[in-house]
Amino acid sequence: MIKLPPIHIGKLSLLLAILVWLALLFVNLVRLFGVLNQLDSGIAVEFTWILQTLFYITVYGFYKYSIVKSSQSDFLNLIWRGASTGIFAVAVYIIIELFYSSLGESKLSTEPFLQTFFYHVRFGLLTIFLISTSLLWQHLILYQKTKRVVKQWQAYEIAMLIAMFLVFFDRGANEYPFFFGLVLLGILAVILSTNLKWIPYLTFKEKWKSLLFLAVIIASIGYLLWYTFSHESERVYPVNLTWNLFLISLFWFVLIYAVLSFLVTLFNLPTSSVFEQKLTEAINFQRLSQSIQPEENEEQVLDILMDSCMSAAYADAAWLAMTSEEFPGGIFQERFIDRKTREEISDLIQQQKTVQEWAAEKRPDNLSPISLRLTHPKFESVLLVPLVINKSVIGKIVLCKEVRDGFNKEMLNIISTFGRQACIAVENHRLLNQAILNERYQEELKIAQRVQKALLPTKLDHNQFFDICAYSHAADEVGGDYYDTFKLDEDRYVLIIGDVSGKGTSAAFHMSQMKGIFQSLIQLNLSPSDFMIKANAALSRCLERNHFITASIFIINTAKQTICHSRAGHVPTLFHQKKQNKSAYLEIDGLGLGILRNMQYEKHVVEKTFTYQSGDVLVLFTDGIVEAKNEKSHQFGYDRIRTLLEVYHELNPLEIQTQMIDSLHAFVGGDGLIDDDYSIMVVKFTEQNNDC
Repeated sequence: MIKLPPIHIGKLSLLLAILVWLALLFVNLVRLFGVLNQLDSGIAVEFTWILQTLFYITVYGFYKYSIVKSSQSDFLNLIWRGASTGIFAVAVYIIIELFYSSLGESKLSTEPFLQTFFYHVRFGLLTIFLISTSLLWQHLILYQKTKRVVKQWQAYEIAMLIAMFLVFFDRGANEYPFFFGLVLLGILAVILSTNLKWIPYLTFKEKWKSLLFLAVIIASIGYLLWYTFSHESERVYPVNLTWNLFLISLFWFVLIYAVLSFLVTLFNLPTSSVFEQKLTEAINFQRLSQSIQPEENEEQVLDILMDSCMSAAYADAAWLAMTSEEFPGGIFQERFIDRKTREEISDLIQQQKTVQEWAAEKRPDNLSPISLRLTHPKFESVLLVPLVINKSVIGKIVLCKEVRDGFNKEMLNIISTFGRQACIAVENHRLLNQAILNERYQEELKIAQRVQKALLPTKLDHNQFFDICAYSHAADEVGGDYYDTFKLDEDRYVLIIGDVSGKGTSAAFHMSQMKGIFQSLIQLNLSPSDFMIKANAALSRCLERNHFITASIFIINTAKQTICHSRAGHVPTLFHQKKQNKSAYLEIDGLGLGILRNMQYEKHVVEKTFTYQSGDVLVLFTDGIVEAKNEKSHQFGYDRIRTLLEVYHELNPLEIQTQMIDSLHAFVGGDGLIDDDYSIMVVKFTEQNNDC
């Protein structure tokens, strides 16, 4: 059997579009030749309209395939594609006008065949710009898919398809059907243009870039609109290709969506809704962290996990299947789906090769959620979320949506976070129950200690302009000290250190909650003071009344050599300035998180910014170090730490940290025990290249 080569739809559509445009040009040149020589060309005007419609369809097919193929592109790249196409079209228009201006009053300037050729060039560029930009708008409109929005877009596409063929019925007369269709398509365009849910996901810098690109698109539309309906109307061509319902409606749709996107981005209207969404996700994260108690079962955390995932993904239905050896019969939780439909979808899922490879993964830790398309009468896309505990898959959540490609990357990220936190909660619950039932509390707490250590970062974020190291030790098997770092961009890094009141398992659970708060809120690019305010609001919902958390947070800007700092009741941070050869504690006030659980807390938050130089050292630590006592009940104290830093500040961070910890143990005594958790983080700033 002869194997045919694969058909490349994009290249085929482009080739057909070029051929149709050439055919359209040839037909109209022949018609023009007949008019000039008073001959009957024998070509009906309907043939031109057929070619014009085919050109619309082939251009639409090419850009539809091109945009779908690059659907992973971010929003700025999509808008830039529209802006660059507009710039190119306007540039060609201007070049043509300059060419005619250079001809002056010569005979060539009035040559009808040349005018017709350039008219077809302008028509082709105008069509390409309007169709490609409208398809880019479609990708943005359907970013957060709902069934209602998908139906609205489908209705608009059908109406535009009808608009292509209207010329065959009114024969270019532009009477009542034309104006009725124009009003209808204009209303649909306005309705679709209100879907701007992609804008809140832009950063501040990205919004400024999008404003520039949208302004270019608006300017391009304005120029092309002015030229088309002023200059073109003054000239006579064999067939008017631009004055039709399809192109005029596209003009309106592209313009109104660009203008509304520009205005909404400019006034930053959706910012508050994004913050509310992020805060809700942070609260759901905390609910998962504290949902399991020793006397309860795992169904509670799984219920919360199901509800949280459905809320984050706007899912229409879902179910949970436990498939590990511990549940041979399987445990199902269903949401808005019946058994028959669930079995039908399960069969469709199992038939897909990607799912078979996903299920055969030998290292479950590498599993991540996968999104699939389905051919089903009701649900067209699903998301599989694995539940992994102790390097084994215990089950999966299946989220279903009635629209195709209904899950975007933001949904996948937050759902992955929910799944991991739920698995940690379930694992902690099992470990704790096993310790109680088997009376092996100490042995099981060692396992919990390893789980907690996994919550601390194994790699600290930094760049070439500073070095950093950290160490934490729990007085019991688990503790409540916490430190972490986060890279905001190439020049800005966040450092945080915290201490939960109390010790043992309760402190360890609250420590994991603090990690969830930090990881959820810091991605909002908050200032240190705003972070403390939002963290206090979130922790107030989940901390027990007799617990609180102290913390210090720093934002290091290596480009400006500045440190922005806020403190929430934590022990002061030690700062050594190399030029002054002096160490001092940073003086800044602050109240612990969870102590004051109302709006009054904002009055107790202070933020300060200071500069640093090469060779300066920053030492963050918890009160377990300064309050450590020797056999005479004398505390290690703040002065001893400051003296040690002044002596060893020339060493690298790891050596400074080692000297301080060794001195601490020597002070307490070789066999002495430090009765509190303690942690330390040392930062040393290196040479700054000012030419970068």
